[in-house]
Amino acid sequence: MKFSGRTLFNNTTIEIALCDNRVQSIRQVSTTDGNIQIAPAPIDIQVNGFAGFDLNTETVTPKDVCAMVRALWRVGTGFLCPTIVTGSFDRICNSMRAIVDACKTDPLINYAVLGIHLEGPYISAEDGPRGAHPLAHVRDPDWNEFQRWQDIAEGKIRIVTLAPEKKGAIPFIEKLVADGIVVALGHTNASADDIHAAIDAGAKLSTHLGNGAHALIRRHPNYIWEQLGADELWASLIVDGHHLPPAVAKSMIRAKTLNRCILVSDAVALAGMKPGIYEFAERAVELTAERCVRLVGTEYLAGSAIELARGIENSVQFARISLEESVALATLQPMRLLNAEQHVEEKTNLILFEWDAAQCNIDLIATIVADELVYHAEA
Repeated sequence: MKFSGRTLFNNTTIEIALCDNRVQSIRQVSTTDGNIQIAPAPIDIQVNGFAGFDLNTETVTPKDVCAMVRALWRVGTGFLCPTIVTGSFDRICNSMRAIVDACKTDPLINYAVLGIHLEGPYISAEDGPRGAHPLAHVRDPDWNEFQRWQDIAEGKIRIVTLAPEKKGAIPFIEKLVADGIVVALGHTNASADDIHAAIDAGAKLSTHLGNGAHALIRRHPNYIWEQLGADELWASLIVDGHHLPPAVAKSMIRAKTLNRCILVSDAVALAGMKPGIYEFAERAVELTAERCVRLVGTEYLAGSAIELARGIENSVQFARISLEESVALATLQPMRLLNAEQHVEEKTNLILFEWDAAQCNIDLIATIVADELVYHAEA
């Protein structure tokens, strides 16, 4: 089997030869069949679930984790940080074990999992900033508790999202940073002083900036503006048209600049499912026909129902950036954040697709991870 196409970032025409679904050679050629684009495999640093598989249930298994990762490959997401949200100590332990055991079971899954993202439980207890996280399990940072989770995770926790105003948060951030963990601010009702104290302690990222917030806040100052204006903080953005209106996504990308933005899906298990009422993070949620996930009976969002490729498409359309720039927000930028360049670039990790510029649509043809063809549209 052979694929040929034009690389997105350096505009080179190449041919990829495979045997038994493994890459055998990549060479430069003079012509290509069709209009195939070739880009690095996207990296999603915030995935709670997908295609019916939920990382945050009491019953999640290593088999579920493997199936979720493979489902993501079928929509073009090559790498990920499985995301564990606020819950009881035991439930979080179980989710950690499921991810670790999945990585031990399948070397390809292990390669694709760049680390675990722990989103909570050290977040704001207020309605709005707390989002869909269960109030009963929100708590102050506890280093001993975190260390027990990291031990179970065998060191795989790479990102921690927390609220810097919580009691003990600043020294907790300092310890995380000293251990090489990316600290993200999110689900917070922080003051300007709290945010800048967290930055001084080493916080580097704002998780889904503009979300995990009150429905109504003071015009200015507020915790969104403070994070948006902080050059020290990168921002992850959910560009699904629901979490951030198009004009807001455009403004945030321009304010942060392309060098400090990362696209995430924040996908939950409902992504890829039919509209209806489901359960997420111990709460009843509704998936609408417009692929919007809300807590039942409220205006609060509860994760997204998109895959990362849709965020790439929307960013081109909403922010008026190029396809190359948008793809970089889902590939080069998260790779830089996690210092994962060597890991990702040591093998062939690509997506092949056709791009409809008029419709801003990615038509995925194939996904290659660790030199292996893990998805082919014609298979």
